[in-house]
Amino acid sequence: MKLTLRQQLTQFAHTLQSQLFPVLEEATGPLDRTARRLIAILEMVPLGRFVPSSRGWMGRPSKERYAIASAFVAKSVYGMAHTRQLIERLRQDAQLRTICGFATARHLPHESTFSRAFAEFASMELPQFVHEALIAETQKDRLIGHISRDSTAVEARERFPGRPTAGAAKAPQPKGKRGRKPGKRGPHKRHKGGKAKYAPPSGKRLHRQRSMKLVQMLRELPQHCSLGVKTAGGGNQKYWRGYKLHLDVADGQIPISGILTAASLHDSQAAIPLATMTGQRVTNLYDVMDTAYDAIEILEHSKSLGHVPIVRPAKRGKQDAAPEQHPAGRTFSWAEEDRFRERTTVERVYARLKDEFGGRQIRVRGAQKIMAHLMFGVLALTADQILKLRL
Repeated sequence: MKLTLRQQLTQFAHTLQSQLFPVLEEATGPLDRTARRLIAILEMVPLGRFVPSSRGWMGRPSKERYAIASAFVAKSVYGMAHTRQLIERLRQDAQLRTICGFATARHLPHESTFSRAFAEFASMELPQFVHEALIAETQKDRLIGHISRDSTAVEARERFPGRPTAGAAKAPQPKGKRGRKPGKRGPHKRHKGGKAKYAPPSGKRLHRQRSMKLVQMLRELPQHCSLGVKTAGGGNQKYWRGYKLHLDVADGQIPISGILTAASLHDSQAAIPLATMTGQRVTNLYDVMDTAYDAIEILEHSKSLGHVPIVRPAKRGKQDAAPEQHPAGRTFSWAEEDRFRERTTVERVYARLKDEFGGRQIRVRGAQKIMAHLMFGVLALTADQILKLRL
């Protein structure tokens, strides 16, 4: 008889309480709440399946990568800002050292070794693969009601990419017919036979994404450090320098998939890749999004996946195209309004990620390393939320 997810989590929690925790307390002393949570997370996430091992190789042996990866998960759980702070805690706390897998304080690697190992984990996308495996093991057979999609600001301590100097020679731009530049429109010609039917422009990224594979969509999204801006509900604008983290969150505040992009990228540009990535991992019924995702291509892609899109309608002027797709005065029904309230799950996930799992304390540079830092926190948060499903 196959056990349900709740039954498996209950059995897993019983094993922790009756077998693992007593053994560790006998060896290292009483475990506090944070230590118990860290042990449960490390036992749940399949780190050992993806961390490379160098045992038995020729040459000088490298430090144990599994223990270092576990230490980075502990860094997210304890909310530490610096790797140096993590090493000092491991040197002084024998209990945390044992949980992560270091025998003694003498076996702790140097700070440079931690940095090299983190660079390796970032280049091989270790936390992303471990998170995907965790979702596949726990959420693949679950029918999810709502997927909430949104982005959040990720501030980074980086400079913008270098711009060309003012004296640099500009490349001559090709001209079209009649000497006009390609970007300029010619005289407006009235369509014969009434108003022309709306057709989305083929040059838009959203239109191209409909016929692209996931790898191609992700490769096309910009990932450089840039200036981002968001308008709050009161009309106040917030600026930041860095990146954007886009997440799809299921019911129960469980992150399913994530993408890191440049801060200047509009939220709608990452919707189709996120929906495609999420559709390959789980089965859900509704896609819940705010006004920024109110685009024809996003709605059609959601329907093509067998989902029901619930998107807050954007305010449109008289000159907007496609009135049949965006009828004037379109509002939510009472059922859509009730389901749209589920979108707060993604906001609560972002709050927990930044307040409890180191989302605000980013000290690395580059999109690859920043994504690894954030995904270690997302990985710990996901395991912590899955453990709550048994309640």
